[in-house]
Amino acid sequence: MATFLYSIGRFAFRRRRLVALVWVALLAIAGVGAATASTATSNSFSIPGTEAQRAFDLLEERYPGQSADGASARVVFKAPEGEKITAPENAAEVSGIVKELQDGSDQIASVADPFDKKAPAVSQDGTTAYISVTYDVSSFELTEETRDSLKNAGNDAREGGMTVEIGGDALMVMPETGITEVIGVVVAGIVLVITFGSLVAAGLPLITALIGVGIGVSAITALASVMDLGSTTATLAMMIGLAVGIDYALFIVSRYRAELAEGREREEAAGRAVGTAGSAVVFAGLTVVIALAGLTVVNIPILTKMGLAAAGTVVLAVLVAITLIPAFLGFAGERIVSRKDRKARKAAAEQAAATGEVLVGDAPRDNGGTRWSRFVQRRPVMVLLAGVIGLGVIAIPAASLEMGLPDDGAQPTSTSPRKAYDLLSDGFGPGFNGPLVGVVDLKNSDDQDAVLQRITGEIQKNDHVAIVTPPAPNDAGDTATFQVIPKDRPNSTETETLVHDIRDLGDTLKSEDGAEVYVTGATAMNIDFSEKMNDALLPYLALVVGLAFLLLMVVFRSILVPLKAALGFLLSVVAALGAVVAVFQWGWLGGLFGVEQPGPIMSVMPILMVGVVFGLAMDYEVFLVTRMREAYVHGESPSEAITTGFRHGARVVTAAAVIMIAVFAGFIGSTEQMIKMIGFGLAIAVFFDAFVVRMAIVPAVLALLGKRAWWLPRWLDRALPDFDVEGDKLRKKLDGDAAEGGSGKEERETVSV
Repeated sequence: MATFLYSIGRFAFRRRRLVALVWVALLAIAGVGAATASTATSNSFSIPGTEAQRAFDLLEERYPGQSADGASARVVFKAPEGEKITAPENAAEVSGIVKELQDGSDQIASVADPFDKKAPAVSQDGTTAYISVTYDVSSFELTEETRDSLKNAGNDAREGGMTVEIGGDALMVMPETGITEVIGVVVAGIVLVITFGSLVAAGLPLITALIGVGIGVSAITALASVMDLGSTTATLAMMIGLAVGIDYALFIVSRYRAELAEGREREEAAGRAVGTAGSAVVFAGLTVVIALAGLTVVNIPILTKMGLAAAGTVVLAVLVAITLIPAFLGFAGERIVSRKDRKARKAAAEQAAATGEVLVGDAPRDNGGTRWSRFVQRRPVMVLLAGVIGLGVIAIPAASLEMGLPDDGAQPTSTSPRKAYDLLSDGFGPGFNGPLVGVVDLKNSDDQDAVLQRITGEIQKNDHVAIVTPPAPNDAGDTATFQVIPKDRPNSTETETLVHDIRDLGDTLKSEDGAEVYVTGATAMNIDFSEKMNDALLPYLALVVGLAFLLLMVVFRSILVPLKAALGFLLSVVAALGAVVAVFQWGWLGGLFGVEQPGPIMSVMPILMVGVVFGLAMDYEVFLVTRMREAYVHGESPSEAITTGFRHGARVVTAAAVIMIAVFAGFIGSTEQMIKMIGFGLAIAVFFDAFVVRMAIVPAVLALLGKRAWWLPRWLDRALPDFDVEGDKLRKKLDGDAAEGGSGKEERETVSV
């Protein structure tokens, strides 16, 4: 592996114009594809194998022509203080808006008058009413004229003193991440400048990462309509691609500068940097890809697409790192090193030439990393206990985790959808915003009317039910639907219990009358989704950790090091989940992070954190411990190897972690609760894993294990493939070539650096 990547690095350095041209061409092609692609018209959500999805499929089969993908909206009215919405002047105003909406767009499917006697939509106290609006097309296909017509509905009523708010998905727009995303990239740039002391060296990782992300996100945008990719897919891919792209470039550029410091010629330094650090990048990227692609085992299409799209962006980041980075290093010349270091090396070279000495590179110097590693090795038990106990305390809130999917009730209180949600909840009850849809398959039933009466009667007796609407059979008479309005909030445990009670009733009816009863709707889908996430978490965790354990065993030629890496990851991800619960569910420090409405944690969050954070955690494990393994293989003691690993890796890993935290934290400013939560969760998880687990717990454990950390049974060592990640075979090959070719040229080259 190292030898192959060494050749790629030298080739890319020599043929840098060709390599750069290829990547720029790919970026242009992807950009053109994104610009000319049709807009994604659907953001479908399905959960194969669940009862809610089976009911949804049955509705599509038995009620042809009624599209479930059409956008919808509710225009909610509340009468002025002391008045009724049913008062003649208020009712006339609302009815006029119904007519206005009907005539406002040819994309309208239906507009329901709240004063229609067949289906009234007025609260019992007569103060609140709503107009239901449905469209023939999805929210992404609505024209600006249609949106404007909906937004302007009720302007006159507002001027008359009525409260008018609009909810539903018809006004749904792409989430905004705000200025904090830009701040994240700026912070990354500042950290790179501090780390390298050179604007050229700092700008190179940013430029290459943006090229890789640009290609990846553009490709996702171009394929969005064909593959039904939602907006969150591109956002997650950008978030992860930008973070790992900067980090991977950072590690290779850092190793390149280290090779220059040892006296290598620039092309040789590029080849060795890609052969050594590039090997770590490939395996680190592979762990991220395994974790993201492993999301397919959950068998939820939207999650599968998100994982594969993000994994594709990571693959691009790896390819950019091992090809475009060495090409750009060729363009950068000596400016990749700070002016101060260039002057120091020039002075050292002149002195060496005057005295006849051979310049062999800079001697290793102590830095913050070496001092920290020695401190940890002197007090490994104390550091280990402090890290484990600290993360354990932060993880405590994770025991109170409640999962669900966000709805308009999770929107900021200043938005119209949230205000409409609250008006409906106040006027019609907490469960009105989460109606359950009952679907009855009557094909195998003999007395259909009696079955329907029994079903609705039994459901109405449930303590958690507010209203059951009369069943509405289809034209064929083989299916009927009805609505159940719970008494409690959509995301409450009482509503979840109600869903299971209705399904238990359906099992009884099927055995007695042959009728099948299903429960669907957004609330039931959310419940099924959360349960499926819970059921899939352990198998997914076993798959990802198992595959990565084998991969790391190949990389480190050890059993205990991969085991330590996996256990440390579990500790950091549970602690991060505890922090997410404390902020987003309990509301602690919610104002600081823009959380206006604490509530259940997004159902996909735990499994997404496991997938993404595991891959990123293994990045730092590979980058830091590979250098230790390299030093140990080349003859250093276990203690010296830890110090060497921190001498070369601590500063870079710290910079990489700060950059990744900054990039993820940039998405906390998103207006979309899902993106905000993902950004916070990943940022805090990287903080815990990089600074507590990898920089403290890992060296403490390695210090306690000593030589046992690198133990591997001989039979297993022979059975495992050797990819030479630490570059031992590459070093021997190059040293052998140098011995055969003489040292004169090498000496002249080292003096010229």
